[in-house]
Amino acid sequence: MTERNTNTKILVMTALMASMVFVATYLIRIPNPATGGYSHLGDCMIFLAVVMLGRKYGAAAGALGGAMSDLLAGAAIYIVPTLIIKYIMAFIMGTIMLHAPASRKSQIAGAFAGGLFQIIAYTLVKIVIIGAGPAIASVPNVFLQTLFGIMIFGLLSVMLGNRISLLTGGEAK
Repeated sequence: MTERNTNTKILVMTALMASMVFVATYLIRIPNPATGGYSHLGDCMIFLAVVMLGRKYGAAAGALGGAMSDLLAGAAIYIVPTLIIKYIMAFIMGTIMLHAPASRKSQIAGAFAGGLFQIIAYTLVKIVIIGAGPAIASVPNVFLQTLFGIMIFGLLSVMLGNRISLLTGGEAK
């Protein structure tokens, strides 16, 4: 495959995964009355994007899909934090996977580390936006969202098996 074809394939797959993140985030929402926000299943698609696309493109797909959902859900105040937090969450996962990108153990460890970052980062952002009380009260919801995202990602990766492959030639960029 030529470099141009490879670049086109990566671009298309990144856009496809951003769309999948958006759909899983926007359509499967569980409202959180404590914060006015919502929990969702988009994290599992972000973790899948990192495995498929590597850390750079997977992170871009996760950030764009999550931010687009915030925009269309009427949560505009969270667009920039989501872009940053989801990108870093996915990048952390991809960095942990660098030594063994195909290892399920490495993938799950990366998802947990990225997820922990997400929980802390969103809590800090919410403290600024909605106050410490509601932000701390939302931690269990964000924790469960992250945990379910990791579990569903784990199930998807087992079901898809060898069909999941890094488009970046094994280097989780």
